[in-house]
Amino acid sequence: MRKVIGVLVIGFACAVLGGALLKAAGLPLWAYGYWDKATVGDYTQKCTAVRPFDCARGGTPPDDGRKRTLPGGTGEWTVTEIANDYGPVDWYPGDHPAMPDIVARGRQKDGIRACGLCHYPNGQGKPENAPVAGTSVSYIMQQMADFKSGVRHSADPNKANAFEMNAMSAALTDKETREAAEYFASIKYKPWIKVVEVTQVPKVAVGVNGLFMPVKDGGMVPLGKRLIETPANPDETGNLRNPRSGMIAYVPPGTLAKGEALATKGGNGRTLECTQCHGTDLRGLGPVPAIAGRPASYLARQLYDMQVGARHGEWAALMKPVVQKLTEDDILALSAYVASRQP
Repeated sequence: MRKVIGVLVIGFACAVLGGALLKAAGLPLWAYGYWDKATVGDYTQKCTAVRPFDCARGGTPPDDGRKRTLPGGTGEWTVTEIANDYGPVDWYPGDHPAMPDIVARGRQKDGIRACGLCHYPNGQGKPENAPVAGTSVSYIMQQMADFKSGVRHSADPNKANAFEMNAMSAALTDKETREAAEYFASIKYKPWIKVVEVTQVPKVAVGVNGLFMPVKDGGMVPLGKRLIETPANPDETGNLRNPRSGMIAYVPPGTLAKGEALATKGGNGRTLECTQCHGTDLRGLGPVPAIAGRPASYLARQLYDMQVGARHGEWAALMKPVVQKLTEDDILALSAYVASRQP
């Protein structure tokens, strides 16, 4: 987004982030794509609603001019063509209905990038953004309204794609927003995350918008008390944007059992059972969204954002008493457990 952002009102961003900046030091760093405090810096808040990309971390892979393919995929493309902001490659058009123009191409004259660029044409998304497939129209519409008004933001003041969502939601027409919501709601969300309990993980570097990418020949490093989510196939995710290639979430031993206790029993009063509202299988209940099988780091960010008030819309208000007593370890365990469930 370039042109249209310049006309947006930025007061909401300052108001939201004023409080969020004070909480920045308490971020569950791993959920936002930071390995440790040394890489976080001083939270300089380079992002604004007018310039949402100034703080973007990572970058697109260099284009070597080589045409790439995927088994059963459409055509052959360079990495630049694959990640075209206003027409990213749709490898498997048979996997989803016909895309609305705003999803397939965005609105280039105003700098609005295609929804399918980040969320994939099939809506599966990646850990650094959101899984939107299979989410109800009403819920998506409400979240877009929250982004637009500024009541939904990120607790990380340097999260570029969160600023882009605020700007994009304000720039889209009501028709475009509804078309995108109806499109993604019509697609079934597929199994996407494998959660593994380990003590050692591949060494990682930060990719675009905080997605952890394994370092080639980087060896193994201690996981510690973190949740590290990476592509199962780094090349297919990072270079080819393969919408069929999922993720692995590495978590410390014992995490899933602790998460199950919190999600199903409330952890002795620290929270409420997730199953009360999201259904016994965590696949949603009425207007309440499905959460089973969604990326763990995405889930963790939402819990923390609601806990500190960076996200404080209608749904966040309902979640506030659920999340207010959670520790970082609780957030890690809950996110891992929910991500491990069958969507």
